[in-house]
Amino acid sequence: MDLRQLRQFVAVAEELHFGQAAARLNMTQPPLSQSIQALERELGVQLFERTKRTVELTSVGRQWLAHVRQVLDGASGLADTARRLSRGEIGSLRLSFVSTADYSVLPEMVGRYRAAYPHVELTMREATSDVQIEALLADEVDVGLIIAPSKASLHQSLCYRPLLSEPLVAAVPTSWVEAGRQGFGAPALEPADFFRAPLIVFPRRAAPAFHDIVSGYFAEHHVPFSTYQEAIQMQTIVGLVASGLGVALVPQSMTNLQRQGATYLPLAGHVPSVETGMAWRRSDRNPALETFLAAATPFDIA
Repeated sequence: MDLRQLRQFVAVAEELHFGQAAARLNMTQPPLSQSIQALERELGVQLFERTKRTVELTSVGRQWLAHVRQVLDGASGLADTARRLSRGEIGSLRLSFVSTADYSVLPEMVGRYRAAYPHVELTMREATSDVQIEALLADEVDVGLIIAPSKASLHQSLCYRPLLSEPLVAAVPTSWVEAGRQGFGAPALEPADFFRAPLIVFPRRAAPAFHDIVSGYFAEHHVPFSTYQEAIQMQTIVGLVASGLGVALVPQSMTNLQRQGATYLPLAGHVPSVETGMAWRRSDRNPALETFLAAATPFDIA
């Protein structure tokens, strides 16, 4: 059974006349009759009641006609579906992102992409940069929003594009600010006052690039780097700060996360910055990925 036979069945079912159906199909009647008979033998079902003067659908034939029309309607749309897939208008895209992106580039990027390509199935998952790199290499995601890796550490099979560079700010317990703890009541926090407090930071294995930015800030001021507490989610880090456990350096966009008990203070002097960007497989030819990359543009931090 093939689409040609199904189209022939529909023609006969609609015309209820083999001669007229054959003319409609631009063929002669004998091959059409033979094709319908072969179809009935293959199905083991009689589709038509035939006499010398009339052709009628059987009960099964009448009910099967609706199903055949659905199949043919779907088949007629396959060519257009293939073209839309090739243009990235439909399909699927697997996106992963670091927790900080949820407060900076992610909402606008996803909103803009969904508006332009509403029929692409977009699945998202949050993960640290190291997990995302592994997932990209294993073809488990198509594109990741990660903290910028060093050129030396970026796998040669991956591409990277920067999206946003933003300064770090200090997340400190609100209670310290309200109590006027040394340095924490000033409009801008002096590095020396920040360095005296217990530090909460990402573990290096989970976010080596971000960890190195923080440790580099200590090294720049010739202060020994020591970690009091580690956490792999930025929201968790801010939560620990809010509990009064210590301080943290966070991207400026994290100030969009208003957590009771946590206050964000700018840092005095030279302030390190962190970059968020996109990584994807160099060999990936998913058209939905191509449209996503085309729609993604660099961001400015307000």
